[in-house]
Amino acid sequence: MLRLSERTIDAQGQLLIEPKLTLDGWTTSLSVKQFDARAIIALYADHGTHEQFPSEFKADLNLERLPSGKFDTNYLVCELAGLAMNILRLMGQAGLLGPDAPVRHAAKRRRLKTVMQELVYRAGRIIEHGRRIILGLGANDRAAKAFQRLHAELFAACG
Repeated sequence: MLRLSERTIDAQGQLLIEPKLTLDGWTTSLSVKQFDARAIIALYADHGTHEQFPSEFKADLNLERLPSGKFDTNYLVCELAGLAMNILRLMGQAGLLGPDAPVRHAAKRRRLKTVMQELVYRAGRIIEHGRRIILGLGANDRAAKAFQRLHAELFAACG
């Protein structure tokens, strides 16, 4: 499979005098009956996304090194980290992609580290007033509305 790309603007936005031509090629064992050439090229173009997940798993969840020399302990740690990763991924999809999300830039998904920074590492204080306990998040917090919406959705789902 081959793809010829023509670029007339460089990465900094500068117009090129002559277009830059790039020829990319792939070999694959995928069946031509199942996938056409465009689908195969799209699969290979998105390969960086699936390589990012193990990186997030290790770096963002601080699992570069496993904690024990015992296989059973490390297996349990990896299972719990997988559960935490899935929960954070769901929180990111529900909380940071909504209309009230603190938008840094448009994205289809957020890294685990971003989800933790925006929704988990919250600066707040507990206020006791009128026999009620209130979580104060601050008036100038960018992610307070998204946090409150996500909390309400999770609370409603739990019953």
